[in-house]
Amino acid sequence: MHHDVILVHAQHRSDQTALSYLEDVWVTRDPKEHRAFTIEFTFKENPFFTDKVLTKEFKHAPPKVEEANAHLHKPDENGISDAMLDFEWETHIEPSTIKINWKDPEHALTQLYPRVKDEDDDDFPAESGSFFNFFEEKSDPFNIGEIIADEIFPLAINYFMGDVEGSEADSDEEDEEDDEDEEEIDLEKPRPKKRKV
Repeated sequence: MHHDVILVHAQHRSDQTALSYLEDVWVTRDPKEHRAFTIEFTFKENPFFTDKVLTKEFKHAPPKVEEANAHLHKPDENGISDAMLDFEWETHIEPSTIKINWKDPEHALTQLYPRVKDEDDDDFPAESGSFFNFFEEKSDPFNIGEIIADEIFPLAINYFMGDVEGSEADSDEEDEEDDEDEEEIDLEKPRPKKRKV
């Protein structure tokens, strides 16, 4: 909850309650394509779903090599090809979905808070709904997967402790520092004279 984007997408109290049963988050990188990864959320026994682990995979799906473009896929002496450099997330990464086994309709968060489509933009929802849509929906329009893999997982302890710059806890500390500065400025004002009684 200390990452601004994740906080927005886990805005419902029931999402936050379900996430309170989270025991571990783990990211495994694809050894052949480091930009592809799998995220595993491990949960304790909870009243929401029976799954112990929720997994979201961002699998590398390279384009098929056509004879005309074969030279683009030939690696140089460092093992890097032009096709690797022309990487596009939307084209080369295929997100997976998982059906969450909700215990009952009252706790089926993705049905209670579905993503709401934007009438003007088919690709980007007007509302994200439940955080758990991240697992049940194929698309990841808010880049939650990349945020977890690239920002949160490498600094997991810092995020857990709220010690990351720009985190909610950090901004609270800055507010306190601002208040302290204001108090210091107030101290420079002349003291009011005491009235004699």
